Amino acid sequence: MFNRILKSSVFLLLVFTSAITAQDQKIGFFDSGYVLNRIPEYTGLEQQLALTANQWRSEIQELEDEIIELEKDYEAKEILYTEEIRDQKLLEIEQKKDEKDALLDRRFGPNGDYFKQQELLLEPIQRQVIQAVQTVAQRNGYDFVFDTANDFKLVYARNEWNLNNEILIELGIEVDDESN
Repeated sequence: MFNRILKSSVFLLLVFTSAITAQDQKIGFFDSGYVLNRIPEYTGLEQQLALTANQWRSEIQELEDEIIELEKDYEAKEILYTEEIRDQKLLEIEQKKDEKDALLDRRFGPNGDYFKQQELLLEPIQRQVIQAVQTVAQRNGYDFVFDTANDFKLVYARNEWNLNNEILIELGIEVDDESN
C-alpha cells in the first residue's frame, strides 16, 4: 500500500513539477499488457507456457491424490498395523508429501521451471517492446514515458532529467562527471 502511494505521489510530483518548470516537456504513457496481447508471437508463447504449467499442475495433483489415498488407507487399517508398520506407513506418507513439495518448488518456486520458461520464452518479446518504446520516445521527443499496466512504471526518461549525481553531491558524495 505504501509503495503504491509513494509511486503515485512521485508520479504526481513529477507531473506537477513538469507542468510548472517546463511547459514544453512531453510525457507519454502506454499499457504494456495491451501491447503485448496484440503481438501474435507473445500470445502463442503465453498459451504454450500456460499449457506446460497445466501439465505440471496435473503432475502435482497426481501426487496429492496419492497422498490422500495413502492417508485414507492408513486411517482404515491403522488398528491392524503393528507399531513398526505404522511408522513405516507414516514415513511413506511423509516422503510422498516431501516429494510433492519438492516438485512444487522445482516447477513453480522462485527459481523454478515456470519462471525459467517464462524468461526464456517471453522476455525477448518484452525487450523488443521496451526498445520500441525508447525508439518512439526519442523520435517524438518525449521526456518521460510511463507504463500504466501495473501501477505507473517509468519506462523511458531523457537523461537530462536524471538527478542521480545532483543527489549524490547533495549528500556529500563525490561523483565522476561521466557516471550517471
